[in-house]
This record gives sequence, structure tokens and C-alpha cells, in this order.
Amino acid sequence: MSHASTLARLAAPVLAVLVAAAGGAVAAEAPFTLEQALSAPFPASLTAAPDGSRVAWVFDERGARNVWAADAPDFTGRRLTSFEGDHGTTISALAFSRDGRKLAFIRGDGPNRAGELPNPTSDPAGVERALWVIEGDGEPRRLTDSASAPLFVPDGSALLFLRRGRVHRIGLEPDAEVEQRIHGRGSFSNLRLSPDGSRLAFVSSRGAHSFVGVYDFAARSVHYLDPAVDRDGSPVFAPDGSAVAFVRQPPVLEPYLFVPRRLGHPWSIRVVELGADGRPGDSREVFRADPGVGSVFSGTASPDQLFWTDAGQILFPWEKTGYRHFYAVDAGGGDPALLGGSGRFEVEYAVPDGEGGLLVATNQDDAHRRHLWRLTPGRAAEAVTSGQGIETLPVAVAGGAAWLGGDGRRPLQPMVGLAGAAPRPLAPDAFPADYPLAHMVEPEAVVFHAADGMEIPGQLFRPAGGSDSPGPGVLFLHGGSRRQMLLGWHYMGYYSNCYAFHQYLAGLGYTVLSVNYRSGTGYGMEFREALNYGASGGAEHQDVLGAGRFLADLPGVDPERVGLWGGSYGGYLTAMGLSRASDLFAAGVDIHGVHDWNRTITGFIPSYEPENHPEQQRLAFESSPLSSVDGWRSPVLLIHGDDDRNVPFDETVELVEKLRELGVEHELLVFPDEVHGFLRHENWLEVFRRSADFLSRHLGG
Repeated sequence: MSHASTLARLAAPVLAVLVAAAGGAVAAEAPFTLEQALSAPFPASLTAAPDGSRVAWVFDERGARNVWAADAPDFTGRRLTSFEGDHGTTISALAFSRDGRKLAFIRGDGPNRAGELPNPTSDPAGVERALWVIEGDGEPRRLTDSASAPLFVPDGSALLFLRRGRVHRIGLEPDAEVEQRIHGRGSFSNLRLSPDGSRLAFVSSRGAHSFVGVYDFAARSVHYLDPAVDRDGSPVFAPDGSAVAFVRQPPVLEPYLFVPRRLGHPWSIRVVELGADGRPGDSREVFRADPGVGSVFSGTASPDQLFWTDAGQILFPWEKTGYRHFYAVDAGGGDPALLGGSGRFEVEYAVPDGEGGLLVATNQDDAHRRHLWRLTPGRAAEAVTSGQGIETLPVAVAGGAAWLGGDGRRPLQPMVGLAGAAPRPLAPDAFPADYPLAHMVEPEAVVFHAADGMEIPGQLFRPAGGSDSPGPGVLFLHGGSRRQMLLGWHYMGYYSNCYAFHQYLAGLGYTVLSVNYRSGTGYGMEFREALNYGASGGAEHQDVLGAGRFLADLPGVDPERVGLWGGSYGGYLTAMGLSRASDLFAAGVDIHGVHDWNRTITGFIPSYEPENHPEQQRLAFESSPLSSVDGWRSPVLLIHGDDDRNVPFDETVELVEKLRELGVEHELLVFPDEVHGFLRHENWLEVFRRSADFLSRHLGG
């Protein structure tokens, strides 16, 4: 069955009702406020202790981030920290000691290339990024600054961490001094301790190539495992610590981003034996991808890509079928075996289940949602959750699993499912009692044709309450582009906020179409690596055109009042729509969008010099909104933070310069010292207040 026919089959039940009248004119006011829509605490960094005795997470409560935890056997959530204020200070990298009694975390976001930390409140005193620890039921304690990626030593007496790309150590005793443990070239990452804690595996990135290294604590020595010209990474120790497996990807000396990569020199998995002194011994290739489909490595969103079982198998993701599934191969080599069966779905996230298998989040049997499955070598896949909800980012706990769960109306919250009991929230009292659940609408799955005929999936939010007359419609274009919007609240904070805004717009009477355009995830390799996408042709613009026409043709939408909005990659596609189809789109909101691919690619790869690649430079520019800016006629609201680490602020500077020359109506909302993902809750509210006002003035209502 073709990809197109599969999408048509998935959407058939909903396409039949699209001829029915959708809502109409914008209401005078929504049945709830933006503040209410964004009031649910957003959960992140769900983490379990190695023994499953505890689970911890971060709640973002209107901009104040705090650590919460729940203990076996009842798993009742409680707050462990009491940080206050909407200062844009993140909490991340939660890490338990092996016995679960100690918990480390990083408070504060990372630096940009200039070494500047995000300071979205423009605090003249400055900000920091610090390592904190909580011991037992004690108070949180700050240990040191300039830290990331904490990792407890086996007895829990000290922490390893990264500082400026180097491995450091600090004890937990008062006034402990920081010691740099590994000096070396490159930037270190992927710290992984051996089972007995005597060795540390890590990745040393050195531009176009990277090495996997092993540090021996007793010998204070570093050895690199089978070094070559490739990009080695994702190390995992054997259960007895006697060997390390890692992923080897062929190098790309001059990478060119945002272009399709369907085929390449095949990637592989290598195993290196370790001697008694930590020196590398025999090295062998235990798996090599077949040429053709699946030859380019496609990893999951999980912290680990390889899992070495007690039974001597290595579990790993592979796109052999054009969809990312998991396979098992013996650590000694041999033919790989598929885990759980294949199909037109993708495994997005995987963690050990504590029983020799994996807990995975996937869209198996439900293309527009996420559910949990258990994959065990030699057994059929087992559905852990199902239904109309969203369940993702799982961890194994004593007696079951924990995950983030919600649905089309209820925002995601940390959940626990124990054997013999129905799933329940870990912290039900943290959810606002006045949250407007009754006013939320259920989005519908739809499929429409792009301008070039390709079938594109999306979610349709019909106006709450309806109306007798046609009303405005708005397209939403997500960022990434490696994303998939769902039939429910999203598990990324950025898109959870966007989903709340769609609910608010539906409450105002808008029809909203969220577009899962080509080059996104969830629909297989050919869809993700779409020909001519991004900087190689901007093919996604065909999806924007098709979505606009589909929305304009709905009975409940006034075709003269169709707009579009999006952030980052979605801002790029918003600008593409306005510069190339102002006759179709009456207005747009472009949030930190890409306007010239050459500039943004240089931001990701400083070594990329467009003038040295004239053909790529030409194609990238022709795939950008600035190449067609002379056709821009519709008004636009441009929003950007000037400490953006993803899309250079100059992308908006140059676009404004061109729009001024052309006399195109535009408005600006600039956040000094704010980053790409808007760290402050108040800034998100202002983004949506201004966007709703702008759309109302230009689309009616």
C-alpha cells in the first residue's frame, strides 16, 4: 500500500464529515482566557531511579520551575523545591543516585556561542547555570556553577558533570572542591558509567569526526576505542562491563543542513573488548545496515540509542523498512531480528523496561497519537496503553511504568500505571481546579492534497459553539521540521503552548488547521526526507498552498479571511506563504522564522561558507522567502527574541528592511535577551495576546 493511500485510509472516517458546516464568525470573546488556557503546569524531564523506587519530574507552573517526586509503592507526588517567579530559569538534567536517595539537577539554561547565558528578564545582576543536589528528604543544595549533564558515582558520594565540554567531579560534602577529571581535545558528551562504576565512557566530538573514549578511574587513563575518521557515538557498556558497543556513522566533511538524506554509506554498530587496565582489545563490527533504505542512521529522541541486555543482545533502532523500528543482534554478531513486528509506524522513544525489553512510545495502530508498547526479544509486541489519549516519554518504575499522559482536552500530566490498577495522575492536586476542560474542543484528523498532489495529514479544530455564517480560518505550521502535531496536547512545551492557543482561537470562533507538512516525523523516511524540502527547494510550500485552499473551501470558513501562523520552521513557511500567495492568505504571524537559508545554516554550522558553494547558495536562497519578497502584499506580525540561538535575529532584521522598502504593512514584537523557545511564561502570553489581536483586526471579529 502506498504512503498516500495509507493516509487516505487513516483519515477516511473524518473526511466524510468535512462537507458539514463548521463554525462561523468570531465571537465577541472566548469562553475562557489565555491565562486559563496556559494555566496547567507543564511536566518535563520525567526520570526514574535505577531501582524504580522513585520518579521525579519538573513542573513549569506559570514560569516557575520546580522539581517534584513520587516514591514507591503509592507514588504520590510532592514538591521538592520552592523556586518562585517567572524569571525564565529552567530546570533540567535530573539524575538519581543508584539507590534513588539522592537527586541532582541543573538550574539555568546553557550559554550561546559567545558564552552568554539566557537572561530574558535583563537582570543587571546576571544569571547562572548551577548544579544542585537533594539528599534524601533534605533541602536542595547548590554545589557549583557552569555545569551540565550530572551523573552520580556508584556509591552516590560525588557527581561527575560537564563544564565547558570537559569532565569534572565534585563531592557532596560541604565546601567540596571541583576537580577536572579529564583533560583532552574535543567537546565531551554522552557520559556513561560502567556497571561497577570503575570506568566512564564518553564521546569526544572533534568537528567532522568523533571518538568514543573510556576513562579508567583507578589508572586515571583515557583510551579511545577503534578510532577512525567516522562519527562514533551512543556508547553502552556490556552488563559485566567487559566491552563497549557504539554507533559508527560515516563522516560528512561539509554537511549541508535542511536537505533530504535518504541514502548513504551504511552505518554500523561496533563492539570493543576492554582489558583489565581499561585498554581496548579486540574490535568487531556486529551490525552493518544494508545499502539503500535505512543506510542513514535515524535515532530516536531517547537519551540512549543502544541497549545491551543480560541475554547478550544489543537492541537498536533501524529504518530498514522505511519506518523506524527496533531490532536485536547478538553482541557477537549475526543477523538482526525485528522486535515486535513492522508496519507504517515509528518508534519515537525507548527506555529499558527492567525485564530485558523496552518500553517505547510509538504511533503504532494510531498514526495521529502516541501510545506505549513493550518490546521483548522473541515475543510479540504488547500494547501497554491505548485509546483516545496521548501517552509518551515513559520510564520503568517498581510495579509498572510512569509516563506523560493527556488527551484532546486535558493537558499532559505525569501518570503512573501499576500492575492491576488503572493509570492515575502522580500529582492530581497540581492541576488547576478551574481549568476550562469543558470548553476545550476535540480536534479531528484530516488529510488534504498539497498543490502538487501529495496527501498531507493534519488536525482540524472547529469553532466551539458554531455560527450560521462563515468565519475566519487559520493555518498552523509547526517548527522543526522534524515534528508531528497530534490529536491531543503535545509533549513539548513549545507545542503545548501552541495547542492552548488553538483552543483559544476555536473559542473565539476560528477554524484552525494544524498542518503536518512533508519533512516532519511520524510518517516514515520518505515523508521525513521529502525530495526538494527545505533548503533544497522549499517543497513544503506546496503543502501550505494545499492547506490554505482546503481550509478556504470548508463550508464554515470565509475564503477571504484565511491566515496562517507558525514559529521557527513554521515561521519560514508562514513567510513563504505570504511572499508567494498573498492572494490566498490575508494575514500572518511569523515567529522567529527563517528568511534566508544560507544565514540560518551558517548559524548551525559556522564553517559553512555559502560563497564557496555557489550552487548550494543559489538553491538555498531560491528556497527562501527573501527570494520572492517582492510578491508580499498581506500584513504580517513579526515576533523574535534577540538572543535566539536557533534562528539568527538578523533573519527578522533583513526581512523588516525589505518590507519597509516595499511598503508592506507589518508589526513587530521583539523580546530583548529572550531565546528561541521563549523562557518566560509572560512572554508566551504576550505572543498570543498580540497574535490574537492582530488576527482579529485583519481577519475580522
